Amino acid sequence: MLEKEPESKYHNSTMKTFLKNITLIILPVATLFLGMQVGMSYERQQLTEEYTSMEEIFDGNVGTGTTITDPEKEVDITLLWSVWRLLSKHYISPEKMEVTQMIHGATEGIVKTLNDPYTVFMPPKENKEFKQSLNGRLQGIGAELTLRDGDIVVVAPLKGSPAEAAGLMPEDTITHVDEKSVEGFSLGDAVEVIRGPKGTDVTLTVLRDGTPQDITITRDDIKVPSTESEVIEYDGKRIGKVSLNRFGDTTSKEVEKAVTELMADNVDGIVIDVRFNGGGYLDAAVDLASMFLKQGKVVSVARRTGEPTHHYVSGSSIAPDVPLAILINEGSASASEILAGALQDGDRATVIGKQSFGKGTVQEVFDLPGGTSIRITTARWLTPSGKDLGKEGVHPDIVVERTREQMQAEEDPQLDTALELLTKGE
Repeated sequence: MLEKEPESKYHNSTMKTFLKNITLIILPVATLFLGMQVGMSYERQQLTEEYTSMEEIFDGNVGTGTTITDPEKEVDITLLWSVWRLLSKHYISPEKMEVTQMIHGATEGIVKTLNDPYTVFMPPKENKEFKQSLNGRLQGIGAELTLRDGDIVVVAPLKGSPAEAAGLMPEDTITHVDEKSVEGFSLGDAVEVIRGPKGTDVTLTVLRDGTPQDITITRDDIKVPSTESEVIEYDGKRIGKVSLNRFGDTTSKEVEKAVTELMADNVDGIVIDVRFNGGGYLDAAVDLASMFLKQGKVVSVARRTGEPTHHYVSGSSIAPDVPLAILINEGSASASEILAGALQDGDRATVIGKQSFGKGTVQEVFDLPGGTSIRITTARWLTPSGKDLGKEGVHPDIVVERTREQMQAEEDPQLDTALELLTKGE
């Protein structure tokens, strides 16, 4: 789950201040490398040309003369600067010391020690691709991945993507890429070897129910619309269906337009489909829930300190009374779970399908110098009833399986169950 940059309606002036302060803490990768402690043993006249080059890279933001303070101890960051100096003076192959790569690698290493697959440092290329993915524009196979207990696990293939067409499924564990093991890979490392130019093939070896199998996927442009809608004629009734593929920048406006048009068309009910939706922005989930709820709490965000922040229904509901069902599966995560949990706890919709993925944390993205960024887990979310679903996900009111074979045959018992429920007025 992501919280947007300060321009998001979710961020108020307090958040802007928070972001500013966080940035001051994060920015000093310079601070991490460039000797910080007052009274450090290194004298200024002993600093060599490496210091000058580093200073140029960081635009002068070096040597702040501070330490990072821990509640129990102070951490001497000069260790990192000492390593840099020693490598610069003594390493046998100085031509291999590419400054930017070394800084990125050290920064990534610091972040990796947290063992949080959702907290990651993103170099320029990865940062650009991440932002493109939220806007529905990228090249690759079209699948959301996560790191779970050291394994690369598929959260969900994107709807209409090469990954979905090839048969990649949620909970598939990727063990090899083009016959090369990904054991010990970070999430970023795995994504780097799986992505590639349009028209090229990549073969993933996955474990599914303990059985290995190879899946070859032809990479392509991934252009996934945020929202798709249609009217389905079923048993003499007209049911609107709104499919959400992600919670991006434009999702709220797209859904509002779709639902408004469906209501004007006098549909007898609406099905919201968030299957294989790996999430996106928090405020989009709040906006969507507000379209169907008259009042009440949508979600609570619990941060490291203080009481949880509660997010309530905002604005006027555009479809407060229309019969509603929401489809989820093991690929529904993050913002999808917030929406489903809010509508379920508010007795507003019947949740149908399979238990969701269970990603109950909030990430914020902070831009850093040089086109880099860092995505940090800053909170966990709670449903209106107080459930922390980070481990177990959303449990459907009506459990309905949908097998791979049914997907390939374009059979959809989950949707059929929702249509039957809404046409009967239950």
